[in-house]
Amino acid sequence: MAKTFQKPESLTDRYMHYCPGCTHGVIHRLVAEAIDELGIRKRTVGIAPVGCAVMVYDYIACDFQEAAHGRAPAMATGIKRVRPDLIVFTYQGDGDLASIGMGEIVHAANRGEKFTTIFVNNAIYGMTGGQMAPTTMPGQKTTTSPMGRNVDEVGMPIRIAELLSSLVTPGYITRQTVIRPKYILKAKEAIKRAFAYQVEGKCFSLVEVVSTCPTNWGMTPVEAVDWAEKTMLPYYRLGDFKTPE
Repeated sequence: MAKTFQKPESLTDRYMHYCPGCTHGVIHRLVAEAIDELGIRKRTVGIAPVGCAVMVYDYIACDFQEAAHGRAPAMATGIKRVRPDLIVFTYQGDGDLASIGMGEIVHAANRGEKFTTIFVNNAIYGMTGGQMAPTTMPGQKTTTSPMGRNVDEVGMPIRIAELLSSLVTPGYITRQTVIRPKYILKAKEAIKRAFAYQVEGKCFSLVEVVSTCPTNWGMTPVEAVDWAEKTMLPYYRLGDFKTPE
């Protein structure tokens, strides 16, 4: 009997440490599937972040480097420039990429560095205790905004996809989500497309993935999915924002 569904070869057998309802595991699988389908695993190098996904190297079976907080794009730039034959990707959360790493990602995209970034937006700092992130929603309660995000004091959440798509330099910028099965296939297509552009030597690519963090949101996994769909998706619109064609 032919198999219609199986574990990607690029996904290891390690037990994942993520909280119940966290979508990092789903995103890991999609990245692994894209790597397998493009046949690039033996020349792929990932850059692990600081944050919940710091142990991504335990789950995706390719070479990895670990960067200082927010500096994954700088490390990816160096590796890709020295070894342009490699397929290089960063895997970063919103606290890592959109806060301390904001300057790194903006300038890497503006330079047109030909690597791929998977950007996980769950509207909060996860690993370090649930602090307010640049992506935290208006009124959203966190450990550092217990009364809710006050936009008069700290501004509106930053839309990374829209920000990077405003750059003149060609690139592929898209926002997807994996919070429900109906969204996952589109997210998979976007991730594979981002890697394919790198294989073709075309451009910088960033796939923003709207995700959940039930633990730090103080919700059940089901409540978190409902909240993300109702509150985040109207603000973080899904779709392609920039293509190199």
